[in-house]
Amino acid sequence: MTSKPKLEDALRDRIIAEPTAILDDQDVMRALVEANQKAMGGNIIDLRGISMERLENRLDRLEDTHRSVIATAYDNLAGTNQVHRAVLRLLDFDDFDALMSDLNGEIANILQVESLRLVLETSQAESDPDLSRFGAVLTVVDAGFVAEYINAATGGQSPQVILRQFKGAGLSVFGENSQKIQSEACLTLDLGGARLPGMLVIGGRHPQQFSSQQGTDLLTFFAGVFERTIRRLLL
Repeated sequence: MTSKPKLEDALRDRIIAEPTAILDDQDVMRALVEANQKAMGGNIIDLRGISMERLENRLDRLEDTHRSVIATAYDNLAGTNQVHRAVLRLLDFDDFDALMSDLNGEIANILQVESLRLVLETSQAESDPDLSRFGAVLTVVDAGFVAEYINAATGGQSPQVILRQFKGAGLSVFGENSQKIQSEACLTLDLGGARLPGMLVIGGRHPQQFSSQQGTDLLTFFAGVFERTIRRLLL
């Protein structure tokens, strides 16, 4: 008759003194359960082992969910901070030219995007030559362009903010920079009075930077501040 191996006294005393250390270690507990199953024989079902495995699976799923919730909360907080900083930047401008010069500079850096483009509609046969100096950030289009551009993505609906992957449809908006754009946010602007509507198009570097699955509250807020800033500067 063979004798069973015994624990060293020091290890045995430590386990007795700190049993929770064993219970908290999944690998050790799994090994103990497997050893117990072998000792009981293959024809005996150990319900404790099955229950433990199910609990481990549930714990793994809960941990994954927890990590996902934390990551989402962090992204939301980061996005909120970016928009707030960009809004504060907008409020600093008292001159339309200065705003246009900064649009693809510090504001784009704050929002961590590739490009921002202001689109203004006109009913005139020829665009104002004074606006040509803003060619890198401003596009003048015919009346009705904004609604057509937005409706192409929504099937006729007209929400203020549209998030989507960029597939080259906005070539006339982004110009030469369109090759770097992977997704876009289209913000419809009410410029007030008898003015035709405008649009701020934000180009993202990554396909998922702007997605239809994302919320639009922050960008709706940013659009409201931006359109009010444009109204103020154009008075």
